[in-house]
Amino acid sequence: MSDGLADAAAIRERAAALGFDAVGIARVEPVPHQSSRLADFLAAGHHAGMDWMAANADRRADPRVLWPEARSIVMLGVDYAPDGDPMALLARRDRGIVSAYARRRDYHDVVKGRLKLLAGWMQSRHGGAVKVFVDTAPVMEKPLAAAAGIGWQGKHTNLVSAEHGSWLFLGAIFTTLALEPDAPHADRCGTCTRCLDICPTDAFPAPYRLDARRCIAYLTIEHKGHIAPEFRRAIGNRVFGCDDCLAVCPWNKFARAARDGVLAARAELEAPDLATLAALDDAGFRRLFAGTPVKRTGRDRFVRNVLVAIGNSGDPALAAAARARLADASPLVRAMAVWALSCLLAPAAFAELRAAHAADEPDAAVSAEWASPALRPDAASA
Repeated sequence: MSDGLADAAAIRERAAALGFDAVGIARVEPVPHQSSRLADFLAAGHHAGMDWMAANADRRADPRVLWPEARSIVMLGVDYAPDGDPMALLARRDRGIVSAYARRRDYHDVVKGRLKLLAGWMQSRHGGAVKVFVDTAPVMEKPLAAAAGIGWQGKHTNLVSAEHGSWLFLGAIFTTLALEPDAPHADRCGTCTRCLDICPTDAFPAPYRLDARRCIAYLTIEHKGHIAPEFRRAIGNRVFGCDDCLAVCPWNKFARAARDGVLAARAELEAPDLATLAALDDAGFRRLFAGTPVKRTGRDRFVRNVLVAIGNSGDPALAAAARARLADASPLVRAMAVWALSCLLAPAAFAELRAAHAADEPDAAVSAEWASPALRPDAASA
């Protein structure tokens, strides 16, 4: 086996050949300040319903706890920069916005496959043991990527790269090999606060701090329950995730649209029609989103999001799509169908629907939507 510097150079070359756009090497040690930041994040409840973050906090804060034998961490990134402004679709209110990362094949599968190839090559050429991780274990990928010199954690808490902007999928290879580490990347956000200022729900209580309870990405992807009324208008037509804080990052000007054919965005997910999305049953949902990250959220939560977008569309023609979901098997869907109709219909028309459906509703949360004071007389013009 050659020395660490030679090993690192060979690993970088092989990683590039396998389709990785960024490579860096970090020590297996806690990233400065991240342990206390994680503790504060959890203590404030900013992890929302992501209980797994608290359950593995010790391993997440210190990679040595995750695998004591590891001596180096190879951090890798794959560029997924969108072709065009992902926020442009906000103006097309009859269309749903799927986050840029989710319009393509699930990155977990793609990146993990490449990590395994690289890890296998490392082991066969240099020896040692390896373990690969892609957002599937208590690994703090973003702080480790910053420690490995790939970029820095921006004020929106995501990784920012001087070459790829805010558009990198991350993966990690832990190895027992001793490799020369890269220098950590300096923070280059400066006085810029674009990512904080653009957030529709004020999910950043301070720079470098995210409250997931208010984050549209969390609410439309991870959140399993009903979406609180205070966030529905702000969600707009975002039906899966939110790219706003990423899209406004000025460092994106150095990014090129991703050229990776395996991760090419699917045309049918670029601007899907809300009425079509609302009509999806479970089988149709699985067909449309097969192989993408959206599939993991499930049909009911996704259609819940679609109905929020329909309520925000301002288009009475979409009321028929919402009305068809009043008899849906899922209370999540029925509740948002009620809310959408309260936004789109004239008061008399909505009152007629309430008289026909509310008394027979078995779910308390859906009944509360029918009776909500938010169903105000001016809702049809909102």
